[in-house]
Amino acid sequence: MSFWEKSQPIFILLSVVLGLLLGQVSWVSESAGTLVVPFLMLMLAGVFLHVPLRGLGRAFADLRFTGWNLGINFLWTPLFAWVLGIVFLIEQPELRIGLLMLLVTPCTDWYLVFIHLTGGNVRLATAQLPWHLILQLLLLPIYLLVYVGAFVTLDARLLVESVLWVLVLPLIVATLARAVAIWAKGVDWLEGSVLSRIAPLQLVFLLLAISAMFASQGSTLVDRPEIIVWLLPPLLVFFGVNLGLGLVIARLAPFDRGDCVALCFATLARNSPIALAIAVAAFPERPLIALSLVIGPLIELPLLAVVSQFLKRVLPGTGRAAI
Repeated sequence: MSFWEKSQPIFILLSVVLGLLLGQVSWVSESAGTLVVPFLMLMLAGVFLHVPLRGLGRAFADLRFTGWNLGINFLWTPLFAWVLGIVFLIEQPELRIGLLMLLVTPCTDWYLVFIHLTGGNVRLATAQLPWHLILQLLLLPIYLLVYVGAFVTLDARLLVESVLWVLVLPLIVATLARAVAIWAKGVDWLEGSVLSRIAPLQLVFLLLAISAMFASQGSTLVDRPEIIVWLLPPLLVFFGVNLGLGLVIARLAPFDRGDCVALCFATLARNSPIALAIAVAAFPERPLIALSLVIGPLIELPLLAVVSQFLKRVLPGTGRAAI
């Protein structure tokens, strides 16, 4: 794990503090909100550049693993997230939306780091990434309209426009840039000379977006710091239940140790930047939704590190998952 990846929670926290401080300057707080979406779009273009969409078919070389992974992420988890919102955040509709948006968007990049550190099947997990990306782009508006539209008024047109501008446009740009780079210089040059240098820039743009958001809306968090306490219980339950579910499925399938590790992290790690980009664009008058998606990674990343150590203990050695 690189310095940037290990230090991400610290950098996020520092960017929150910086944003709160800058927000005390009136002209900064008034204009900072306009910078959030552009910064997130630049960050997402870098993320999408790492995802080879031409590899969509590779996931079905192992249909059993792909079926369980996509079933948990896109069938079970949205329903589970809706239940968690009712149980823990029934009186907090904005935090409930933020929790749902966080949980229904599976990770598309750095969870591979945790799989590698835990000795999992990185190749198989990498083949899942294009499907994680495509399905969450297609299904996130549907999840919001079905689960959130029941208790909060949603502008379906604004939601679709937000997805097109904030997610689809960076995806198209990144896909074209990747294709041109491979055509001109080859895959080895792209991965060795470009992608490794883009990773720190992705974090920089994410941190700039977070600072800008807190500069424009930070007073909301200052007035209601208890939202961190409210989000912790449902996230702990989500991680505990989905980790247990992954281990049980790995035993019944059965999967070997490497595939078990890959399944656990593929169904635990979330994609908060994508959810954050949509929240900022689609819910500009509800800052608590976006704030909850910034707080999410501060809880998630330490939990993933704990899960990595736990799996090393319960899944020692190699071969079939001995659960």
